[in-house]
Amino acid sequence: MKKLIFVLSMISAFSVNVDAQSLYKTVRDGATKIVNNPNSSQANIDIAQFEITALNYLVAQVTKRGLAKSEYFYDSQAVNMKSFVDDCRYYALKGSKISAAKRKQAVECFKNASLNNPLFNDADKKSTQVYMRDANTETPFSLDTDWEKAYDEATKKIKYIIK
Repeated sequence: MKKLIFVLSMISAFSVNVDAQSLYKTVRDGATKIVNNPNSSQANIDIAQFEITALNYLVAQVTKRGLAKSEYFYDSQAVNMKSFVDDCRYYALKGSKISAAKRKQAVECFKNASLNNPLFNDADKKSTQVYMRDANTETPFSLDTDWEKAYDEATKKIKYIIK
C-alpha cells in the first residue's frame, strides 16, 4: 500500500496542473479516464464505474450527515478502496497459481470484508449493496464501506486463503 500511496503522490506532484491535487481526486480522475476511454475493456469500465460510484457515495454521505472530514480522510478512503479493488481482482484472476476454489474464497473474503466494515451504517441496503446483488459484477462490494478497515481485514485474512 505504501508503494501505491507513493505512486499516487508522485502522479499528483508531477501533474501538469500546478495546484495541489488530493489522492482522492487522483483516484477519481483515473477512474473517470478509464470510463471515458473508448479503448478500455468492459471489465475495466465496470470497475472504474464502481470506484467513481463509491467515491461519490462517500462524499454524498459525509455531506448529507454534516460531517467534517479532512483531506486525509478522503485520501485514505480513496487509496484504500483502490487497493482493495485491485487486490481482489488480482486474486480473482490469479490464474493457475491458485485453484478456482481458492480464487472464489478470495473474492468472498473481500466481499465479506466490505460488508463487515460499514462506514456510515446506512440503513438503505438496497442502494448500498446494489453491486453485491449483481452476479456479473467485477466489484461485489458494499458502497457503505470503511475502505481502510476493510482493506486491513481482507489483507490479513487473504494470507490464510492462498496458502
